[in-house]
Amino acid sequence: MSKTNALPLIEPPATAATAPCCPPLTERPFTAEEAETAARMFKALGDPVRLRLFSAVASHEGGEACVCDISDVGVSQPTVSHHLKKLKEAGLLTSERRGTWVYYRVEPSVLAAMGRLLTIAPAAA
Repeated sequence: MSKTNALPLIEPPATAATAPCCPPLTERPFTAEEAETAARMFKALGDPVRLRLFSAVASHEGGEACVCDISDVGVSQPTVSHHLKKLKEAGLLTSERRGTWVYYRVEPSVLAAMGRLLTIAPAAA
């Protein structure tokens, strides 16, 4: 009879890639650094293949996807790898190698930050 213990989940520390980037557009003007960060994210998503890959990862069961499950986007495997690298560099994806496969995930804080960025704050009464 074997005894199994559940291990606690350890949240990775927030990094520049997963930390919220910017305030809502209507809150105040961006600093130069905030504008660079936001532009890098939107530029990465401005390519249809990257947007499809980002969507495939974000909507995948469990919140992460193996590259083997999302690479059918109409381009070659090296091109998929290039686009995934660009999404990682923009701070939109994180990855983890497991054996021969790489698993990608969208950090919830990134999606929340992008949502806040585009939120219109209610007018002060």
